[in-house]
Amino acid sequence: MASERDVRARLQRAGQEHLLRFWAELEPGPRAALLAELEPLEPEALREHCQRAAAACLRPGGPPPDLAARLRPLSPERVGSASRSDPETLRLWEEEGFHQIALNKVAVVLLAGGQGTRLGVTYPKGMYQVGLPSQKTLYQLQAERIRRVEQLADERHGTRCTVPWYIMTSEFTLGPTAEFFKEHDFFHLDRNNVVMFEQRMLPAVTFDGRAILERKDKVAMAPDGNGGLFCALADHQILEDMERRGVEFVHVYCVDNILVRLADPVFIGFCVLRGADCAAKVVEKAYPEEPVGVVCQVDGVPQVVEYSEISLETARLRAPDGGLLYNTGNICNHFFTRGFLQTVIREYEPLLKPHVAVKKVPYVDEEGNPVKPLKPNGIKMEKFVFDVFQFAENFMAFEVLREDEFSPLKNASSADKDSPTTARQALLSQHYRWALQAGAHFLDSKGARLPELPSLPGSEELPAICEISPLVSYSGEGLEVYLRGQEFQSPLILDENCVRALRS
Repeated sequence: MASERDVRARLQRAGQEHLLRFWAELEPGPRAALLAELEPLEPEALREHCQRAAAACLRPGGPPPDLAARLRPLSPERVGSASRSDPETLRLWEEEGFHQIALNKVAVVLLAGGQGTRLGVTYPKGMYQVGLPSQKTLYQLQAERIRRVEQLADERHGTRCTVPWYIMTSEFTLGPTAEFFKEHDFFHLDRNNVVMFEQRMLPAVTFDGRAILERKDKVAMAPDGNGGLFCALADHQILEDMERRGVEFVHVYCVDNILVRLADPVFIGFCVLRGADCAAKVVEKAYPEEPVGVVCQVDGVPQVVEYSEISLETARLRAPDGGLLYNTGNICNHFFTRGFLQTVIREYEPLLKPHVAVKKVPYVDEEGNPVKPLKPNGIKMEKFVFDVFQFAENFMAFEVLREDEFSPLKNASSADKDSPTTARQALLSQHYRWALQAGAHFLDSKGARLPELPSLPGSEELPAICEISPLVSYSGEGLEVYLRGQEFQSPLILDENCVRALRS
């Protein structure tokens, strides 16, 4: 470990020597912890980071004045659709996807470095239960979808395939996530195929460019955003591990989407057959002002434009068919070839520009007293994974239905949207639709059949509660054999035990 003298000299070069202002008051243990945290920070990089954060905060917000003239929707040949394609095309895409999965050429990467602060919890989001009858967490649902897609590929191709699961964590989430997986026996996945790695951390910075001390012995650090994926892949030789396993295609997604289809064979097959090196799943925007980024073209180059960067006038523009002109909402659900990721790391990662997030950052005042600010006082700089779209040689977008594949968990239960309630409702609503489509009938408490009304997206009332384990059905397939013509009282939990009972 570097000495206090060496670290102080490095901080002086970075203009951040104030981080050691309580050194004389610290005991040996906290001193060692602070030095260990400061030692990896390169002086030039730290100085540039702090200066860039302060400068970025001074730039005016809102849409760039010339953006509207440079903006165009994606050209039709760059967009595929799960809902508007004919059944034969969907079947071909799915067959190709399962073929690549069976060849062990597909991996999934989970972005799980953020904390559940907005959700109101202190642990990683993946450990959260939204209140399903089964009490499954997001991590368990996702693990079981991996197991099911492996099983489906094996059944089709007579193989024993593996979809390795790479989980990007942070300083905040690595320990709890690793312990949670051990406690649950990795949800019956082979632990050798679950690879956790840590993204880099960056200091939070004041508006005048000074790194913030959270405690006398600790710098306020934050993950470097989901775009930190690319440095983390390099830091931990993840692409080398993928190459050893024969992985060529990578599905990257965010932890908080309860409906995410891991290693979705339709999406994988679409991308492979269209020769994409980079692709994004998108959903139609619900309304012009919806706060989601739009996948589009700027100066002819594909990228995501944040909702705050698009004027209301532009957001409200209509296409000839009457729909929104810019309606392809980004849902952080991406496809990359391993070759593309290698090129990004080798050539383009340094070109990614950090984005500014103004936050309330706990700190110690000049007397060393802890302060929890009531209003934003600091800047966290983040990179976004979608900022690499511009470097793709063949970028594609793939439209999916929101009610089938997107319901994020971001806010506490008291919120109107993106909450545990809306996430739970989205999953149960989807499973209820699957059951009806498979021919199931539901009964009320007196044994009378309930009306077979389809649940509507956003509706808070379901005629019946039905939860289907991912181990039974990945995307609604194969349910007729268990449900057609059968009558059930609510709630129905169709898991492996229930399936065995129905078979007997």
